Amino acid sequence: MPKTPKRISRRDAAIQRGLDFIYRFGSRPDNFDCYGSFLICCFALVGATSRDPKLRQIGRTRARQLARRWTRAHRFVPLDAGSNAIVEVVVVCYALCRIGERNPALNAQIEEAAGKFSAHDLLGFDPLSEPPPSDLPYPCDCGMGNQRGRRFCKQCRRRLPIQSRYRVFMDALTNTYLGERCGILFGARYVDILKWLPTMRPYPVFTKEDAETDELWSDAIYAVTHIVYTLNDYGTYKLSPRWLPEEFAFLKANVEAACAGDDPEVLGELLDSLKAFGLRVSHPLIVSGTGYLLASQNEDGSWGDPDEGDIRRRCHATWTAVDGLRTCAWRGERPGLRALKPLLKRRAITLNRTSL
Repeated sequence: MPKTPKRISRRDAAIQRGLDFIYRFGSRPDNFDCYGSFLICCFALVGATSRDPKLRQIGRTRARQLARRWTRAHRFVPLDAGSNAIVEVVVVCYALCRIGERNPALNAQIEEAAGKFSAHDLLGFDPLSEPPPSDLPYPCDCGMGNQRGRRFCKQCRRRLPIQSRYRVFMDALTNTYLGERCGILFGARYVDILKWLPTMRPYPVFTKEDAETDELWSDAIYAVTHIVYTLNDYGTYKLSPRWLPEEFAFLKANVEAACAGDDPEVLGELLDSLKAFGLRVSHPLIVSGTGYLLASQNEDGSWGDPDEGDIRRRCHATWTAVDGLRTCAWRGERPGLRALKPLLKRRAITLNRTSL
């Protein structure tokens, strides 16, 4: 169904309100101190990839404003910087690169800092010898980083939630890709992570009655959407469904479940990724998902549960919903890292992971 001018206007207004919510969120000093890199990357990608000139201008202007604020407080990478601090700087370096503002001095510092850590330190596992594991705990609320396999915190004895292997895979893909785009080896190469893609299949089926399965399902979706994002340079290039047929089918199969499950955060990434695979705005799945997002936006411009205690999660849900609604200025069909195209075209990644 072709979009009418009224429908386009409503969508554009929703996108603007969502971006304004994110910017207001970042204007608070405590939020910016914690999530500055996240906010800069959001606006930089909107500014770098949107087809709408107005959105490009808004994204670039706000990204530059936030980046100047961030760099005033982060002129140097601390000598004792931990892995989380390194991730934050890598994200900012990548965001600046996307809007044409490089910081060679900062890149050099982060390259030196990252070189002090092993792949296991930065990623939680060594992708040269093993696939993403299913025994890696999240950091404890007390701040203690615990070893793999631990079920209770070594320091405070609290029970530790364990990351799914899909979550570990997603983080490793993202961090190595962003690092590589900035000329930084983040413990391993991006292809060292991507080669384990076949071990992620088959993907889980959504089961609303089982909360544990539901979390595994959403982690699997985020893993697949980040395969798309890291292959297409975060909204820059289209990908052929022939290159990743299992992932394409999995994304399509879960749009209705995301709508039924009232999950705009997951839905936004699904729509964004499916459009990267070539689905048009007139496709029934895109129409259905877009209708849900337009109907579920909160009065303050955000998406997600207004009573959610974790404001960052609601901010991320708003970012993904905006990406699910907006249109990208595609630059052709190819992976962001050109060396991967021959492997994708002959499905070497899906059929023979050792070829990488």
